[in-house]
Amino acid sequence: MTDQSLLLNLKSDHIQISHDQDHDQDQESSHDLDTCLQQLDLYLLLLGFNQSSYIRFGISWITFLMIGVVLPVFVLLMITTCLNSKCDMYQVQGFELVVVSSHASLAASALLCLSHNLRKYGIRKFLFVDQDNGHVQRFSKDYGQKISESKRALLLWFLPCLALKLAREVIRMMYIPHESWWQSCGILVTLTFSWTYVTIIFLSSCLVFHLVCNLQIIHFDDYGNLLERETDVLVFIEEHARLRHHLSKISHRFRIYILLVFILVTSSQFATLFQITEFRDKVTFINGGDFAVSSIAQVVGVILCLNAAAKISHRAQGISSLASRWHALASCGPDDTSQMRFSNRNGNFEAANSLLRSVSSESDMEPMNYIPLPTNAQLTSYLASYHRRQAFLMYLQNNPGGITLYGWTVDRGLINTIFFIELSLVLFVFGRTTVFTTTT
Repeated sequence: MTDQSLLLNLKSDHIQISHDQDHDQDQESSHDLDTCLQQLDLYLLLLGFNQSSYIRFGISWITFLMIGVVLPVFVLLMITTCLNSKCDMYQVQGFELVVVSSHASLAASALLCLSHNLRKYGIRKFLFVDQDNGHVQRFSKDYGQKISESKRALLLWFLPCLALKLAREVIRMMYIPHESWWQSCGILVTLTFSWTYVTIIFLSSCLVFHLVCNLQIIHFDDYGNLLERETDVLVFIEEHARLRHHLSKISHRFRIYILLVFILVTSSQFATLFQITEFRDKVTFINGGDFAVSSIAQVVGVILCLNAAAKISHRAQGISSLASRWHALASCGPDDTSQMRFSNRNGNFEAANSLLRSVSSESDMEPMNYIPLPTNAQLTSYLASYHRRQAFLMYLQNNPGGITLYGWTVDRGLINTIFFIELSLVLFVFGRTTVFTTTT
């Protein structure tokens, strides 16, 4: 008895130590998540997205107007006044003012939409990592990893664009004469700083949307694992309804922003395309390079938004495929073999029953393994379980979920439609502006 009690005490101590270790890991992961959220909140505050008070609202928009609009327009107009008589190949009014206006419009729409959501919900509810969600302790480590990946993605997408912008400004400084090198360096620094500020605002807003969708992917992956752990259909329906509700909230919060980004990028691209195709002089990297660099940054933002929306939409639509496999395995698995043997074919149950009775009544046959027949209660339970799974599968097929824009689900089909619409518009612009003449 002493050895048994000692063994039981050792087991209980081991279980208590493991529980304490798990609790410490959960607290550490929760602390790391809080640190990541605080850093993200501070970053958004520095960019002017946190407009929770009138003072922050005024500082944010005054800073944006001064750095993103007034400063580049003033410098470009100054360059135009000084160099129109000296350099014929540099046409500022033709390209760069349009690029500045389109880039500033994108940043303004990002600042307006994202600041409104942050002011209304806060950083935790906006990202769906609040305590009321009930999953912070389980997924705090995954949340922190997704936030860190978003920070790295911002650097990965922004730094190549910044390198192109710097290369363009250096080439312009070398080939366009100025009164002094100090003036050339001042123009380079001013235009690069303004462009960097506006571009970071736009790409950060796109990556915030990308982050919100990636955080929901964690829950959809866990939902796929839930099909392997649970058997209660009501639990599946409640969890799926909660996930669809979150996707509906995300769609409602970001639909205006996504539409504004798409419309502004499309209109700015085609406005500049009209100017380029109607421009009679040679288009070079000096006079048209800013259009190329800004277009790359704008297209990157659109790709981030569409990729995030399509990814979470297809992940939500793929749940029905997982549920179909789960339903098939549950219906044809070893637990239901004895029931399926007699109930999955029309009319075969009674025939099999009578056959087994006649065979078992013959005394001259060899002994046979006894196969118990399912009772009515077993058949009723099996059929009820089958119909519940079938109803759940039909529910998933009729409620796929995903990111929607006023009823249109953002998936590969919608992206293909957008691509062909854009291609048609490009061909229309070329047809209106490009004329081929033949000499007789």
